[in-house]
Amino acid sequence: MDAKSSARLARAQAYAARTLVIEPGRSERHYWRDVWAYRELFTILTWRDVSVRYRQTIIGIAWALLRPLLTTVIFTVVFSRVAKLPSPGSAPYPIMVFAGMLPWFLFSSILTEASTSLVMNSDLIRKVYFPRIIVPSAAAVVALVDFAINLVLLAGMMLWFGVAPSWHILLLPVFILLAVMASLGPALLMTALNVKYRDVRFVIPFIVQFGVYVSPVGFSSMVVPEKWRLLYSLNPVVGVIDGFRWCILGQQSPIYLPGLISSLVLVGVFLWLGLRYFRRTEKTFADVI
Repeated sequence: MDAKSSARLARAQAYAARTLVIEPGRSERHYWRDVWAYRELFTILTWRDVSVRYRQTIIGIAWALLRPLLTTVIFTVVFSRVAKLPSPGSAPYPIMVFAGMLPWFLFSSILTEASTSLVMNSDLIRKVYFPRIIVPSAAAVVALVDFAINLVLLAGMMLWFGVAPSWHILLLPVFILLAVMASLGPALLMTALNVKYRDVRFVIPFIVQFGVYVSPVGFSSMVVPEKWRLLYSLNPVVGVIDGFRWCILGQQSPIYLPGLISSLVLVGVFLWLGLRYFRRTEKTFADVI
């Protein structure tokens, strides 16, 4: 950690320490009020994570562009040229793939960044009290920065291929929020488990690698037979990806409504489970970490 990052960590510790109020049961009764009270700490941690990610790197911000771009090329060749899978409507296959890759990279990046965030900030966790949910939430913002960069790249690709967005693009923020919620539930569960069981961090890459093939990233979910499509939609990321494609491609990639509803329900269930387990184990983090 460089001098500037150490200074920001010291500021975060000082901020958390000077606003501490010791009162029996206060952390339970006023938890979400405390989250809002510590919003400056959230800003400090977010800026630190973003600056550390892009400082002292060889290709810097270009990595956020190269990774999805190269993956799009590979998936286009494998699924379009080799497997001969169709693109929905008349949409160019690279646009279809990239529109599905955006939410998947957002999901996987938040899951990866947030799951190890508490362990990476163990010094801060041990020294002062603050709502611990601030740490994985701040780590998730890094993924949103990469996502914003990729949105610019998507706009350039649409201009290159002559794909004009329809009014559906106005609903894209709704599905961005849905993608964040879909990732935060599992991320909170994993980050809480990782505090107690350090080998959990080895499970995350497997989940990400396996998930990219069982999710409609490199192909359209329309190729799934109708009788299996609802079952396939039990993967909550499916509804998110389909929603993104619908926003980008319009009626060329229609939403499967039963699948979207099941995704919404499962996203809500996983978010509730993640928050519940995180809150239940949060009081032990400082002792275990």
